[in-house]
Amino acid sequence: MTHTIIKTAKLSKTFSSGGQQHHVLKNLDLEINKGDFTVIMGPSGAGKTTLMYALSGMDKPNLGSIDFAGQEISKLNNDRLATFRRKHCGFVFQQMFLLDNLSILDNILAAGLLISKDKKTIAARAKDLLTQVGLSEQIWNKFPTQLSGGEAQRASIVRALINQPVVVFADEPTGSLNSASGQAALDVLTSVNENGQSVVMVTHDLRSARRGNRVLYIKDGVIQGECNLGKYVTGDQTRRDKLADFLNDMGW
Repeated sequence: MTHTIIKTAKLSKTFSSGGQQHHVLKNLDLEINKGDFTVIMGPSGAGKTTLMYALSGMDKPNLGSIDFAGQEISKLNNDRLATFRRKHCGFVFQQMFLLDNLSILDNILAAGLLISKDKKTIAARAKDLLTQVGLSEQIWNKFPTQLSGGEAQRASIVRALINQPVVVFADEPTGSLNSASGQAALDVLTSVNENGQSVVMVTHDLRSARRGNRVLYIKDGVIQGECNLGKYVTGDQTRRDKLADFLNDMGW
């Protein structure tokens, strides 16, 4: 039995520029289920990141509703939205946004202590997660500038997971990484999803998109199609071909 964790109704977002109204999202109805790895694709300017920001409460729609974990977040004020995000959302960006003056472990503790004052429990969870993503104890006390891009991105994924979010939102998480580092970051996101974590990821990258079990294609603010890929299997040529055919149909 599926369990819907995010549901939108008639979701719309407009921006004003030069006296003109630009409709970035247009009456979107969307459901995201617990445990999904949902990938959002589309051409530049299609509304991908705007949709992710709306779903996560980082931005408010002009019209429509967003039910997230049983709460209507589109009606919350900015302070309550910030609290909601800290408790329910984890974020991974192309830019890591780790604090250079804090060690890797302290970066993660700082995020965890925003929600819980139980430093001992938060520290234990942080160390466990760091180990799970392949960051050894020798790295924990290093500063972000001392890490490779792949190591820093894995640390940022741990930071996103520290508060046990309902959904991890990832915006082009491999965009600034080389091939090997990007693969390592994707492996972590795939692993946590296989353990039940819900993930919503925006990407232009086909290799990244294949990690999802569900790919949404958005263009001109409208979801034009959906491709269901099922569980990720390394090296699955059928999966690769199915996604390629879908994107070709969408005019990618």
